[in-house]
Amino acid sequence: MEKPMGRRFAVGYALASKKQASFIQISLINVAKEKSIDLIKIDLETPLIEQGPFDLVLHKIYGAEWRQQLNEYSAKHPKALIIDSPDAIERLHNRISMLQVVTELGVIECHDTVSFGIPKQIAVYDAEAVAEMDLNSKGLKFPVIAKPLVADGSAKSHKMSLVYNRDGLSKLKPPVVLQEFVNHGGVIFKVYVVGEYVKCVKRKSLPDVSEENLGALKGSLSFSQVSNLNNLERSRDTYYKMMDLEDGKTENPPMNFLVDIAKGLRAAMGLRLFNFDVIRDTRVGNRYLVIDINYFPGYAKMPGYEQVLTEFFWDVLNNDTKDADFDSCKAGCDEDGGAPNLPVLPLKRKEEENPIQV
Repeated sequence: MEKPMGRRFAVGYALASKKQASFIQISLINVAKEKSIDLIKIDLETPLIEQGPFDLVLHKIYGAEWRQQLNEYSAKHPKALIIDSPDAIERLHNRISMLQVVTELGVIECHDTVSFGIPKQIAVYDAEAVAEMDLNSKGLKFPVIAKPLVADGSAKSHKMSLVYNRDGLSKLKPPVVLQEFVNHGGVIFKVYVVGEYVKCVKRKSLPDVSEENLGALKGSLSFSQVSNLNNLERSRDTYYKMMDLEDGKTENPPMNFLVDIAKGLRAAMGLRLFNFDVIRDTRVGNRYLVIDINYFPGYAKMPGYEQVLTEFFWDVLNNDTKDADFDSCKAGCDEDGGAPNLPVLPLKRKEEENPIQV
């Protein structure tokens, strides 16, 4: 689509300082400018309604006050786009409701040799309940991954541990999610989604734990997302850095399979900027588990992110209606190309699984 002569688009961004420093690179600003898109910083100390006008508001700010500011801005500027809805983002703030959406996707009928799901997991809110918990009765066994229930993007929310035995359980600080640890060959697949664009990147992950070695392992092993590790943690052998992995030995999941899952998640969640982490269950080589979903992840780590995000801005600002499968393949499909949309079931959320207000 040709842009009107002289027409420029204003994209206001409201990001925490750390997110702004990593995402708003001069390279992104320049690529966007060439496409007649101006990236403009939103002053978080000034009411949003007094700024702009913006054609699009890009944000990763949480809280009731910010939500109210977005509502007021939308009322005054009904044609302005908000990427994405705070209500939709909120579901990802709770690690139980986060993965529940995966179970609500329809079966991918065209992939009869590959399947997907989520690991078994439970939420625990009481410290005494954690210490006395019988994992077997909950369908779990050691080792388990312990994650904070709240997933708000903070460093604290990324502090996790691999728990080997009951001693490790007693050290946990609820509310936490206990998630089944599945041997996955020490590799995690991070799947970035930007609208119709889908990109898969391999990273190193926690190593497998054998039944034979489990008895010799004590307590728990703490680990964290690499973006939140300090230099000291990065140098320790006990921390597992999520570095790019191009060993040539680990095969990626079929790209059209990942594109299908991305489409289903995008439709079910109502989000356009997210990534999801996938592991391959080594017990069943063709089964993949979605273990985490993050809103507005670290796109700057993705090669060529400047062009990808700029094209996304351009498409949504122009209400682009290009074929979805074509866009997905342009983004990096394998030779099989894109695949049909997933059938998506209506969202169902149990009361106890409602996202936490943060």
